[in-house]
Amino acid sequence: MKFTSEIFSFVTPFFAGIFVSFLYHIGLWWTVKALPSSQRPALLSIGSFYIRMGITLSVFYLVMNNSWQRLVVCLLGFLVVKYTMTHKLRPGKNASTFK
Repeated sequence: MKFTSEIFSFVTPFFAGIFVSFLYHIGLWWTVKALPSSQRPALLSIGSFYIRMGITLSVFYLVMNNSWQRLVVCLLGFLVVKYTMTHKLRPGKNASTFK
């Protein structure tokens, strides 16, 4: 019974990592798409980076709840989305999708 409750305590951080990864990468995609038409591209890039990192690190900190294991599971969820998106959207494969 205790093992089951421990497994469920790691489900939330994993899905939180997935969610925050989607937010991070959608924000990155929006920033890259907006850069050519921006009058201040450096400000847009730096501002977007700080906002995305602030949200990501805040979620990691809140989900962690003083447990490094929960932090690792959250980071694992983040990396699953990162590698999946990198694999599915690599240059040349779906280049026409994002024009």
